[in-house]
Amino acid sequence: MNRQPTRPPKRLPRIAAAALALGCAAVLVTGCSDEGDPVSFDTPRSTAQARTPDHPAKAQGKPRPKGPETVLPTGPKASFTTANTLEDGTRIGVTTLRGGKSGFTGKVWVWAPKQYFDPAYADSGFPVLVALPGGNGYPTNYWMGTDLKLQSSISTWSRTGKSLPFIVVMPVLNPDDAYYYDGSDIPGQPRMGTWLTEDVPDFVRANFRTFASRDGWAFMGSSSGGFVGLKSVLQHPDKFKAVIASGPDTVPDSPLWAGHEAERQANNPERLAKALGAKPDTRANEVYLAFQIGTEESGMARIKAFMKNYTKGPVKTRLQVIQGGGHNAKSYVRGMGDGSIAWISRHMQGPVPAP
Repeated sequence: MNRQPTRPPKRLPRIAAAALALGCAAVLVTGCSDEGDPVSFDTPRSTAQARTPDHPAKAQGKPRPKGPETVLPTGPKASFTTANTLEDGTRIGVTTLRGGKSGFTGKVWVWAPKQYFDPAYADSGFPVLVALPGGNGYPTNYWMGTDLKLQSSISTWSRTGKSLPFIVVMPVLNPDDAYYYDGSDIPGQPRMGTWLTEDVPDFVRANFRTFASRDGWAFMGSSSGGFVGLKSVLQHPDKFKAVIASGPDTVPDSPLWAGHEAERQANNPERLAKALGAKPDTRANEVYLAFQIGTEESGMARIKAFMKNYTKGPVKTRLQVIQGGGHNAKSYVRGMGDGSIAWISRHMQGPVPAP
């Protein structure tokens, strides 16, 4: 697997004189003085319950039309500090999550779009996009940086109707920087599969308005993170509906699988896709796999072969070829804007404003 980090070299913080004069009122690319300050994602709706958005018929005593089931934050409430601030004033928060099911403890970064705080959406859940990095994916997740413009792009795309206004969740991918764990529960190792597909979603439900249905849950990732997102959706189609997998491999190859071939094959996207493709092509079984590959990187043939072999039944696929794109995060964000984010958004649940 091509495990090269896909983020550009880390940049030193830059604060322009004008921003200093304004007390950092203008937020720049790499941060501001509010970094480390407490940040809250609370809204007026903070009581745990499941509900559908209010409708005028309810006030008239008539049955309320069935809509997407919103789950309000269940708690326990996490404490976030500011990691970065976007130009629109929204913040990327970070906290430490102690996984109740995996037993692993790691950092998680979260960003919520402006729509999340709009009173018009106070009763509605929001779709969740779990963003996974390439490279080591530890001790940080490079998608938390504003230089890659993932969150600002989603903000722009959601205003123009190209994308749903996703909550973006960015956990660490691996438990250390020594090995790749394939986002899996490798015997004798930290249970990273459980961390990413159970503990992280549980944490999001504890702190944000979400949807009960899998229609509100997706992954995206680059390189090794793309592999993990692809595998997670195919392994848990009852929990997640879509993935944007950029420059991924399609088979697990961590050296830690040695001596555990049966478990490795149980985490093999090719086998998982074959099994899912043999099921009835129903809405309940459908998953949407949006592949991305740059013309300046290797792996095109591998992805096309996967699509040819496994686009069957409920397994739906799409390929975004990024002209001039390399094996790097900025190319992949460009590919998302060229079509991938719109495609998965069409098949997912968006927030419902009050009538």
